[in-house]
Amino acid sequence: MNHDLIERNVGLMAVLTAVAISFGGLVEIVPLMNQKSATEPAVGLPMRTALEVVGREVYLREGCYNCHSQQVRSLAEEVLRYGPASQAGESAWDHPFQWGSKRTGPDLARVGGRYSEEWHRLHLTNPRDVVPESNMPGYPWLNKAKVESGEAAAMMTALRRVGVPFTDQDIAAADASTVDHTHMEALIAYLQTLKVPQPPVASPAAAETPAADTAQPAAEAAPADATSAEPAAEAKP
Repeated sequence: MNHDLIERNVGLMAVLTAVAISFGGLVEIVPLMNQKSATEPAVGLPMRTALEVVGREVYLREGCYNCHSQQVRSLAEEVLRYGPASQAGESAWDHPFQWGSKRTGPDLARVGGRYSEEWHRLHLTNPRDVVPESNMPGYPWLNKAKVESGEAAAMMTALRRVGVPFTDQDIAAADASTVDHTHMEALIAYLQTLKVPQPPVASPAAAETPAADTAQPAAEAAPADATSAEPAAEAKP
């Protein structure tokens, strides 16, 4: 096709640009919609508490995503700095997700548990108190802003509408678990959740059950006379 014709015809160029973008989007998005690891929660991904839900809303409201991403790419240097590469299933409860595309500040996908709650409070109130060279603004007003009655419940209800499996009991108990908390505490609680999901660990009792089951046939197969039964008993775990 004659490129000169396209470049001189604004309408045609706009249509062809839209077609190219749409095709590229379909190629990238449709396969992910049918990929289980991208549409289901990661193993061990916990549901957020009411306070953490409020904290995420504070994170969005204050525009933290403008300077911080939540996506560790699979590049060797990123994995060394931040931790394991992020998986799509880790964002299953995030609407919208917070992967981000800009890093004026560091990635936060693995910040949970790295610093104490007091460190976060100092850093969010005045970042230069803990990181002298920081250009991040402070958020001292979060220390005074209280979580309002019904605030968490409304957020959890909205999230349930888009697929987050909060129960009626979770929503009903939201006010009781957030009363007297500040937005600063809520934001810190949310930041502490940003970590690699931990798969559930099998209990010791469950691990011992197969051993007990395998020992049973040996006991049943033991001969009736006492002299031959003694070695079998010694071999039994």
